[in-house]
Amino acid sequence: MYEVEAYPRARQAGAMSRPVAVHRCRFVDYTPSPITALAFPPLPLPSLKGKKRERDSKDKFGTLGVGHANGNIDLLEWTAEEGEIQASQAWQVRKTLPGPCPSKVDSLAFTLRYPDIFPSDTVPLCSDLRLFSSGGGSELLEWNISRSCVRRTISSQGGAIWSIAANPASTLLALGCEDGSVRLLSLVADTLQHHRRFDRIKSRILSIAWGPPTPRSPKQQTVKKANNGTDSDEDSDDDEDEWTDTWLVTGGSDSSLRKWDVATGRSTDRMGTDKMKGERTLVWTVGVLADGTIVSGDSLGTVKFWDSMTCTQTCSYPAHGADVLCLAIGPEGTSVFSSGVDQKIVLFSCVPTTQETSSVLSSPPTRWIQSGSRRVHSHDVRCLAVWPPYSPIPPSYKRKPSANATYIAPVLASGGLDMSIALTPALPASMTSSSIAPRVINPLTTRVTTTFEDAYYRRIAYTASICVSRRARLVASMHETCVNIWRVLGIPDSDVIMDGVDPSTDPETRISWEKVLEMDLNVRTNLIASALSDDGRWLVVSDLYESKLFELSFNPAGLLESSRVRTFASILESRITAQSSQNPVSTGGSSFSFTPDSSKLIMASAITSLILIVDLSSEAPTVLRTFNQHCNVGSITSGRVVRGMNKGTSDEDEQPVGGIDSVAIMKMAVSPDGQWLATSDDLCRIFIFNLDSIQHHTTLPSLPLPPSVLVFLPDNPQILLAVLPNNTIHIFHVEHGEVPTWGREFNSRLPKQFLNAPDPVIGVAFEPLPSPSDDEMTGIAPPSTKPKEAIFWGSSWLCKLELDWEGKYTGQSRKRRRQTGAVAVGEMASERKLRMVTNYRPILALDFLGPGELVLVERPLADVLSKLPPAFFKPKYGQT
Repeated sequence: MYEVEAYPRARQAGAMSRPVAVHRCRFVDYTPSPITALAFPPLPLPSLKGKKRERDSKDKFGTLGVGHANGNIDLLEWTAEEGEIQASQAWQVRKTLPGPCPSKVDSLAFTLRYPDIFPSDTVPLCSDLRLFSSGGGSELLEWNISRSCVRRTISSQGGAIWSIAANPASTLLALGCEDGSVRLLSLVADTLQHHRRFDRIKSRILSIAWGPPTPRSPKQQTVKKANNGTDSDEDSDDDEDEWTDTWLVTGGSDSSLRKWDVATGRSTDRMGTDKMKGERTLVWTVGVLADGTIVSGDSLGTVKFWDSMTCTQTCSYPAHGADVLCLAIGPEGTSVFSSGVDQKIVLFSCVPTTQETSSVLSSPPTRWIQSGSRRVHSHDVRCLAVWPPYSPIPPSYKRKPSANATYIAPVLASGGLDMSIALTPALPASMTSSSIAPRVINPLTTRVTTTFEDAYYRRIAYTASICVSRRARLVASMHETCVNIWRVLGIPDSDVIMDGVDPSTDPETRISWEKVLEMDLNVRTNLIASALSDDGRWLVVSDLYESKLFELSFNPAGLLESSRVRTFASILESRITAQSSQNPVSTGGSSFSFTPDSSKLIMASAITSLILIVDLSSEAPTVLRTFNQHCNVGSITSGRVVRGMNKGTSDEDEQPVGGIDSVAIMKMAVSPDGQWLATSDDLCRIFIFNLDSIQHHTTLPSLPLPPSVLVFLPDNPQILLAVLPNNTIHIFHVEHGEVPTWGREFNSRLPKQFLNAPDPVIGVAFEPLPSPSDDEMTGIAPPSTKPKEAIFWGSSWLCKLELDWEGKYTGQSRKRRRQTGAVAVGEMASERKLRMVTNYRPILALDFLGPGELVLVERPLADVLSKLPPAFFKPKYGQT
């Protein structure tokens, strides 16, 4: 399928817009994995010692964990820089934890690693967290977030795990098991071991939630101090800061909820739900509020509220047409969200009751009502999560904001079978009063309105790993365990194209591509990285533990054949240093890149964070050198790089490697002339290596965020562009190791439309220079001096920007500027001509095959959803 489109170019005297032939490739059969679990990290419980509390970090946003049906877990980070609250791009994928093959993720839970020493009112980072997951089996997985691998596993000893929940203090983890028992795991001091097993019932434990923690009473504190004596006041103070868990609630497959005593492990009360035609009702989800109110959602589509003291139902709402699969509680505890099979998200609000409606029996001054609903998904909604997370602690222990402080609207994250995360502002109705509304900030910048019913939602698009080989005209797509390669055929002759249409052949029947290779690989985890050389000769793929190199060649029939280089893994293993004696050596790679002449392969090891330079020009691949700059974290101080701290260390792999537990290499880029290599990690560092001399050259100034794109300029290979997830562009001169003077104010000249794009920049493409004409070669015609243009593209947009380094922002002459006065930076940016093309979505890959020839890979959401089972639809009488 071909399409010819002319993009606006620089308006110069005599300049004409030359059309670009676009290969609009929809044949790539990439299908993202459905979303099955969402989780935000918990906030620490407030201190009870009376010490000075930490300052409230309300402008911080926690990590969003996303579990997929293929076993992968994505970790998404907020894209705003330090000190900023709003971010147009919201959360974006920072790291992917590859799941064992085969596996799935049904439940996710974050806990604090050391909750007893973690400061209050502080948002935890990834290094402060522990991540647990279950996938329908009997094994509970704890993940090593820094190394992107499984840290340890433990058996439930009770069959399949149906639900998991961590207590508010992050000291216990409750498992709901197949055999009808609740098992508690101890998380104290970064351990994971069985603590207690509750009494067994004749029902599966489908859902579980902890009750509100109770602080240690002052009487107990006084008695403990007296027993310990005055010499151990400090130790007793440490013991006093404890919250006690008294009960938890579970939902089962026997049409009931049960309340459990944590101290004895016995069921104290049973709450029965409705039944339909004698069939058992499944209680899929439960939640608990600070006042003890229990919320449940069942397979009848009913959301019920229960009183935990009497274990009686207070209200019931048939809010859904099918099973309720998930619940989420707002940060204030005055709103509850539910969703499930019918794709509808329903909001329940706590409102005060009037004197007329209250009675002696209905003593609570508030009641719950169904206040709103909306649909933002096309298929089943499997999970909900709210930031900031809800802490079920008494109101007297919650931090009260100051009178004139700004209020950041909560964000509801939802996901399901339609494979995309929807973010919706969810301001409670009680916060819409005239005194609070002017101080409310929408962190998503969608619009001013932030209530759940009226706010615009933002969707986080899915991405894919697509490689394009220019000279070989190949497109490779990486899936969980396989790699598919297609060849893009040549464009029709320009003589027969009129207005973008080839009249000689029907565009719908024209064969413009062919599938040349399909590889199914035997892997231990899902694939994490792949790369295709520019000449189409080499293909490298890797899971977490092993990298595989293939040599490609075309047979006489025109099909692509692959031959694996068997010695590649052993060559890498001999040069990669193992983390410790307990773990085997991993030859997996987190990122790969070939040099433009396809003679060298640059690999970033997945677990050991090493950079390997592999020579492919000889008969057998050989490792020329190994760099360990990313392993040394001693040069980091307060998040910034300090040069010279590790100046005496050698570059070779024989040197000791330190700090590898906290470093992951994210992106790599090779300059068009093959001289420079740039690598970045999750500590916001960028290292520059000289591939001619094969040595470390310099370390660039650190960035506020890890870059999402690294690219060198074709006409000036010493200039590196680093694009951050918030679409800001940082420019470096790699040979000098600094920011050039003309690039320091480049972001102020960028249009706001570009910076506020809903999706981050995924890639940057430069059109190859055409071969020089005869007049230019003979010197009759001067070479073109037009500013270099680049195509920046995201998942739902692409645009062309002039990289006008000289600062020619506007077309005004110097005399005109003197007459009109100084021009503000915002006015300069608004005068720049920028056209955002949104005809293609979602875009998975974009690159030039040659001058005037662009390949664009897209996977429309309608094509992906067409392969899913039909969505739930319940017709109503009298309506079509």
